[in-house]
Amino acid sequence: VQLQASGGGLVQAGGSLRLSCAASGRTFSTYAMGWFRQAPGKEREFVAGISRSGGGAAYADSVKGRFTISRENAKNTVALQMNSLKPEDTAVYSCAADISPVWIQTPSSLGRDYDYWGQGTLVTVSS
Repeated sequence: VQLQASGGGLVQAGGSLRLSCAASGRTFSTYAMGWFRQAPGKEREFVAGISRSGGGAAYADSVKGRFTISRENAKNTVALQMNSLKPEDTAVYSCAADISPVWIQTPSSLGRDYDYWGQGTLVTVSS
């Protein structure tokens, strides 16, 4: 499984960005997908996850109400719509695939549960 994230950039506080992740492989619809981020000098943290069908999603408390994760299985893509961005959202954002999710409707928030990772895309939010 190969994952390629895109869509990062520089945005002012309060602005929006949409990240996209393209996945290879014919079994994309069987993977749970997640977005994680890592800010300079900080640990990687979970941002959002989505179940195989797209029917279930999970968010970090810090992004609830501002970010929305979605997927299009026919196109092998997952997106992260980020609104009301804050300077503390500045980080490298990476998408990841959990090829054997334990729970059908609840994506994992643990990095160790994800098997494949894409290269990150940098999001910088200026104040």
